Amino acid sequence: MRQITMEGTTNVNLTTSQRIKSIFAASSGNLVEWYDFYIYAFAAGYFIHDFSGSKNPTVALIEAFAIFALGFLMRPIGSWIFGYIGDKIGRKRSMIYSIVLMAISSLIIAIVPTKNIIGDWAMIILLIARLLQGISVGGEYGVAATYMSETATSGRRAFYSSFQYVTLIGGQFVAVLTVVILEFIFSDSTIREWAWRLLFAFGGILALLSLLIRTGMHESGTKETFEHKHSGSLKAVFIDWRFLLIVFIIAGAGSLAFYTYTIYTKTFLIDTVHMSETLSNRIMLIALFCLMLSQPLFGLFIDKIGRKASLFIFAVASIICTWPIYYLLEKSGNNVYATFFIIIWMFIILSMYASMAGVIKAELFPSHIRSLGTGLGHALGNVIFGGTASLIALEFKHLNMQNGFYIYCIIIFIILFITAFFFPKKTYLD
Repeated sequence: MRQITMEGTTNVNLTTSQRIKSIFAASSGNLVEWYDFYIYAFAAGYFIHDFSGSKNPTVALIEAFAIFALGFLMRPIGSWIFGYIGDKIGRKRSMIYSIVLMAISSLIIAIVPTKNIIGDWAMIILLIARLLQGISVGGEYGVAATYMSETATSGRRAFYSSFQYVTLIGGQFVAVLTVVILEFIFSDSTIREWAWRLLFAFGGILALLSLLIRTGMHESGTKETFEHKHSGSLKAVFIDWRFLLIVFIIAGAGSLAFYTYTIYTKTFLIDTVHMSETLSNRIMLIALFCLMLSQPLFGLFIDKIGRKASLFIFAVASIICTWPIYYLLEKSGNNVYATFFIIIWMFIILSMYASMAGVIKAELFPSHIRSLGTGLGHALGNVIFGGTASLIALEFKHLNMQNGFYIYCIIIFIILFITAFFFPKKTYLD
């Protein structure tokens, strides 16, 4: 593996106040991006019947999550487009462009007519909007991770970078919160008829507001970064193919855990445990709030023990605990307290990855290809393992082989465990 030098370390010189404001600006847009992306998954049960031709609720959910997974297919394209912009023109400008695209695609979903009005075009337009959201989020992740890693101070990179997942999880939290608020205001039939559209309209408006906040961000890249002869070069990223592979595996296993624990778990509670949608939303709301607030604490802890050690802990805990967690969750029935504490158990394991997820990838690449390398490696891992998690789990359930999904997860986590041995001792941001 090629020796890492100090080339590509950040030389952003900000005051503490400027650093905090920049982190907040990047984080606020990140929260909105992920709210808009996640609200589809949390609200799918309310609106998919207006777009699907199937009367079987499980099949309709499979169709809904198939579109969710297809949105992930666009992430590598988004990471390429916005990663190039971030490395060639500027991290700030790239994040501004991505939030505009997210606003447009969310507003499209808010107003798309149903199948009863325009037939199959309803599903096609819904799919196109999701693909645009996939491009936006694919571009957002790598550039935001790069920006926050470069803006952070040495020795506190996991702590500062943990705020990327504070806002990423915050996007999920706000998504669940808005669904819960909607359930308080409207009846179930009203939400299914039209009120679900308010969730996407709200996301589009939030995206436009965050655009104003991002205009005040400081640029984290340098003149040397943008003028480098290989800035934003896809060829240069693949020269570092071993690091791209490491990022791909870390992102793949981490995304599988993240989307299984935070997205599929809610579906599991409804479809397997037979918990009501309202109750499952409220449990997930409180659990996600705890997960969100805990990320900086885990970030501080990881800054002490090191990213490699944290990676090993996450891999081993995921291998040992994933199957027992879902077994206990199924046996807990509608016991609210047992369900909540089992989910918190999941989230503690997940935090050993999530709180350092951005920096552990960004630090493997030099500055001139950092946005592209981070985003592309992460997006590819997401496409194959993250976006398909709920779909694969539901397919196993449909075949009455639900345990097969847990075995699949364990295999991926074992691959991550092996990969952790190859994580370099010295990185570009050390």
